[in-house]
Amino acid sequence: MRFIHLADIHLGAVPDRGYPWSAKREEEIWDSFRRIFDAIREDPVDFLLIAGDLFHRQPLMREIREVAALCAGIPDTRVYIMAGNHDYLRQDSFMRTAVWPENVFVFPGEKPECVRDPLLPVYIYGLSYEHQEITAGLYNRLRPYPDAEENALHILMAHGGDARHIPWNIRALLGAGFDYIACGHIHTPTILIPDQAAYCGALEPIDRGDTGRHGYMLGTLDRGRLRVKFVPFAVRSYLELELESTPEDTQTSMEEKARTLILRKGSGNLYRIRLEGVRAPEQVYFPERFRRLGNIVDIQDETRQEYDLQELRTRFGGTLIGEFIEGLGAETDPEDPVRQKAMQYGLQALLQTTRLQ
Repeated sequence: MRFIHLADIHLGAVPDRGYPWSAKREEEIWDSFRRIFDAIREDPVDFLLIAGDLFHRQPLMREIREVAALCAGIPDTRVYIMAGNHDYLRQDSFMRTAVWPENVFVFPGEKPECVRDPLLPVYIYGLSYEHQEITAGLYNRLRPYPDAEENALHILMAHGGDARHIPWNIRALLGAGFDYIACGHIHTPTILIPDQAAYCGALEPIDRGDTGRHGYMLGTLDRGRLRVKFVPFAVRSYLELELESTPEDTQTSMEEKARTLILRKGSGNLYRIRLEGVRAPEQVYFPERFRRLGNIVDIQDETRQEYDLQELRTRFGGTLIGEFIEGLGAETDPEDPVRQKAMQYGLQALLQTTRLQ
């Protein structure tokens, strides 16, 4: 027995709205979802579990019909869908009235339900959000079906896990008798308990906070042993680039460092750049110039200016600058970031004032 555990696909999302690649990213989310069905046709699985937030917001009927058609194309795979906090079942939701293929089951409301698979001794448990926030622990009293066959598999689909979205205790739920908990809501793939509970993460990264790899969980039951592993699948990733500055660096040299790393890690990825280290007192970096190097979503300049404190103390002895250096300590502890920043910002302000005069 094999299954794919998906969640947080967010069909309809437009990541990085306003950036040149935004529209393409919207379609890539759909394309990756379609590729899941291509993969299933090539290498069939028994179940496809979608643990919430299939859609980024209330879906349009044409979007639901598209998903239904994809599901109809894998008739030997049973598809179980729950609505999450983004695509929750409003009273007028098209999810309530849509016609789904025979191989699809959509959990109809917030009351937890148990569904036995029609072909295998597997019981699927879950619910659908009917509100954007649910603070009650709706899974806490849920227990495996008592009259299930011996050696049956019990899988709980659970979306949330924080205070505003169905809080739960994973170990308590596993202690109740569930064999696997297919979690959704957290976009980072996370194995909570090996082979027993996991957030599969978003299929594609949805915003700049979704750094790292993305994909789905693949579960395999062989000789009574369930094994679950993460499968990378996303077209792109949000990656962080840390560029170390030295007093010898210039804008051009720092851009070249960024260009080299981007080529090495993949020009199609999306990057957050952080400038670190020290720079010459007269050097200024212009963050916006880094954007021309690729798909840059954010640039943070955390460099600090390097001052020769002994030279400045000699040069400005008897002045406010000299007194500042003496007062804060010429030999500022390099391991004390607070004192380092105080020295840096103070000298920068005093020297700029001196130049203006």
